[in-house]
Amino acid sequence: MTDIMSEIRLSIIGMSCAGCVASVEDALNKVNGVDKASVNFANHTANIVGNASVESLIKSVVDAGYDATELTSSDANQVLEKERQDFIYYQQLLRKSLVAALIGIPLFVASLLGILPAIEGITNQLFWLAVGLATLFIMYYSGAHFYIGAIKSFSNHSANMDTLIALGTGVAWFFSMLVVILPESLPENSQHVYFEATAIIIALINLGSALESKARGKTSLAIKRLIGLQPKTALVIRNGKEMDLPIDQVGLSETIKVRPGERIPVDGKLIDGSSSVDESMLSGEPMPVAKNIGDEVTAGTINKTGSFLFISTRIGKDTALAHIIEMVRKAQASKPAISRLVDKVSAIFVPTVLIISVITFLIWINIGYSVTFALIASVTVLIIACPCALGLATPISIMVGVGRAAERGILIRNGEALQQAGKLNVVVLDKTGTITQGKPSVTNIMSLAHISDQECLSFAASIEASSEHPLAQAIMDHAQSQGLNIHSCDNFDSITGQGVKAEISKQLVLFGNERLMRQHGINIDKLASESKLRSQEAKTPIYLAVNNKAAAVITVADPIKSDSIKAIKQMQMSGLKVILLTGDNKMTAQAVAKSVNITDVVSEVMPSEKAEKIKQLQSGGDIVGMVGDGINDAPALAGADVGFAIGTGTDVAIESADIALMRGSLYGVVNAIYISKSTTKNIKQNLFGAFVYNTLGIPVAAGILFPLFGILLNPMFAGAAMALSSLTVVSNANRLRHIRLGGEK
Repeated sequence: MTDIMSEIRLSIIGMSCAGCVASVEDALNKVNGVDKASVNFANHTANIVGNASVESLIKSVVDAGYDATELTSSDANQVLEKERQDFIYYQQLLRKSLVAALIGIPLFVASLLGILPAIEGITNQLFWLAVGLATLFIMYYSGAHFYIGAIKSFSNHSANMDTLIALGTGVAWFFSMLVVILPESLPENSQHVYFEATAIIIALINLGSALESKARGKTSLAIKRLIGLQPKTALVIRNGKEMDLPIDQVGLSETIKVRPGERIPVDGKLIDGSSSVDESMLSGEPMPVAKNIGDEVTAGTINKTGSFLFISTRIGKDTALAHIIEMVRKAQASKPAISRLVDKVSAIFVPTVLIISVITFLIWINIGYSVTFALIASVTVLIIACPCALGLATPISIMVGVGRAAERGILIRNGEALQQAGKLNVVVLDKTGTITQGKPSVTNIMSLAHISDQECLSFAASIEASSEHPLAQAIMDHAQSQGLNIHSCDNFDSITGQGVKAEISKQLVLFGNERLMRQHGINIDKLASESKLRSQEAKTPIYLAVNNKAAAVITVADPIKSDSIKAIKQMQMSGLKVILLTGDNKMTAQAVAKSVNITDVVSEVMPSEKAEKIKQLQSGGDIVGMVGDGINDAPALAGADVGFAIGTGTDVAIESADIALMRGSLYGVVNAIYISKSTTKNIKQNLFGAFVYNTLGIPVAAGILFPLFGILLNPMFAGAAMALSSLTVVSNANRLRHIRLGGEK
C-alpha cells in the first residue's frame, strides 16, 4: 500500500541475532521521512514513526538482506496469520535439523567407533568425496539461510550471527574437501576431515532456533488472549430483525443484543435490560459488575446473567479492548535504556569475534601447532560466540513482564516505565478515587436560616450538573432522589482548585472550598464549626454562597476502598515512603490519612502545586511515583518518574500516565512495582548469563585450557552450547508468567 502513515509496524523475516537488529534499524532510519525506527528481536517486529511509505520501508529491509511485511495493529486475523507463519517456520527448522542430523550423527558415531576409512587410496577418497557432497547438500538444504544471510550482511558492510555460522561451517567444509582431494598438500598430522562437525553444527543450531521460536511464542500469550476476547460476530437488530453479522460489519449506533454467557462484541451503552458483566480479563477484577440502563459495556467482557440491548458507541480500533491491545503491543516492543546499551554492544560484538577467531588461528600456527588444531580452535570461537542470547536477554523479559502485568489489568506504556517502577522509593497518592472509592454521597446539609436545605441542594445540583468533579455526581444523585429540580446555568466557570460559579435564575451561585469563599469575600464564620466537625469525620465540606452571602455547607463522604489499607501497608513494608497529596481541606485529608495509616500528608494544593511537590521530592534525590485518577492529577502524573493512573478515572489522567491501572485498586501499584523488580532482575540474570557465557566460552573455545589441561572444545559442542544458551534465556524469561501477585487468591 502507498498511504502515508504516522506509525507503521512491520514483521521482520530473517533476523538471527542482535547484530541484525542494528542492521535493520540502521536501514529503516536511513529511509526518507522516518523519524524513528525501533526493532524488537524478541518478536521480530519493527515500529516506525514518520511519514515514509510502506513500500520504501520494506525495500530498505530487503536491501539490507532481510524481508518484511506490514502488520496492522490489533488485527486479530493478522496476528493469527503471523502465528501460523511462525508455526510453519518452526516446522521448517525442525525438518532442516532432522535432515542434517541424519547425515551428521551416523558420521559422528562411526568416527567415535573408529570404523571410518582413512583418506588413502582412490576408493577411500571417493567415499569421502561422496560424504563431502552429501554434507554440501546439508549446507544447501538445512543451512542455506545462514550463507545467504552472511552474503547479504557482507554486501551491506556488516556482520551478524549468520556470518559466524557460515564462516565456521564453510571453512570446516572447504578444509575437509582440500584434505580429501589433495591430501598430499597438507602435513600428515593435519589430514583430518570435519564433515560430521559441519552437519551436526547446522542441525544443532536449527534445532536450537526451532525450540527458541516455540518458547518465544509463549511470551506473547497475553496479546493472544486479549485478541481472543474479541467475538467474531454480533447479534444486531436492524429494522426489527435479529441478524448475526461479522464483527467488521457492525457500525456505530447499532442496536445489539447480548445473551447470557456471550462476550460483548463492541463498546456501547445499555438501553434495555440489566445484567452482571465479568470484566476480569480487562481489569483483573474478579467480581462481576452490575450493569443497568445507561451503563457502559466494553468489548471482550462476558455477560453473566440477563439479556440486554445496547447501542454501539465505539467499534473496530476505537474500542477499549483495541486500545489495550495496542498499548500492550507498543510496550512489549519498546526499549528501555538497558536494551539500547545491549544493542550497541551487540553491533560491535560479531566483528570483534571475527578478529579474535583470526588471532586464535595465527597464535596456534605461530607457536608450532598444526593447521588442523588452529582451524578447530578458530572455528569453535566463531560457533560459540553467536550473540543470540545477548540479543534476546532484554526484549524477551520485557515482553513477558508487560504481558503478565496486562493479565492483571496493569497496562504499562513502555519498557522505560517498567524498568523505572522498580526503582521508586516514594509513592504519592491522590485521595479521591485513588484511596477512596471515588463514588461519594451526600451525608449532611447545614443551611442558614434565610434559605432551606432543599433550595441549597437544588442550587448545588444545578451548578454541579456542568461540572466534571467527582463529587458532582453525588450531589446530583442526592437532589434527584429528593425529587428536586435541576436548573440551567449561565456563565458557568470552573475555578481550578477552588470550585465553580454560575448564574442560576439570575442569582450568582458559588460552590466550592474555603479558598473560593475567601477569594470572593464571603463570610463563612457561621458555617465554620460544622465544617470542622465534618472534616474530622473524613467528610468533605463544600460551601454554598448565593448572591455573595453564605448559604450552606454540604458535606460529602467518600468511603475508603476495601483494599486500600492493606495495599498501602504492603507499600510501606517494602520500604516505600507513602505520601497523601490532595486538594481537599486539611482536616479531611488528615482523617483519611489516619484511617489508612499514612503519616505524610499534603493538603489543599492546586493542580500546579501537586506537580511542584513532585519536583520538590525529585530535587531531593527521590524517585517518585504518582497515583491519581482526576484531570487535576494530570500534571503531577506527567511530572513523576512513573505516573500511575487509576483506569476508572478520566481519559486525561490515563493519557498523562506511564502505567494505567484498569482495576481501581492500589494493589495495582504494588503489583506493577513487583513486576518491575522481577522483570529487571530477570533481565540482569539473562544478561549475566549471556555475557558470562560469551566471556568464558570464547577463551575456552580458543584453546586457553589446552596448555594446562589438554582440553580443546569440539565445534559440535560449541554449537550445542550456543543453541542451549538462547533457549535458557527464553525459558528464564517465561518464568515471569508465573510470578504470584498481591490480591491474587
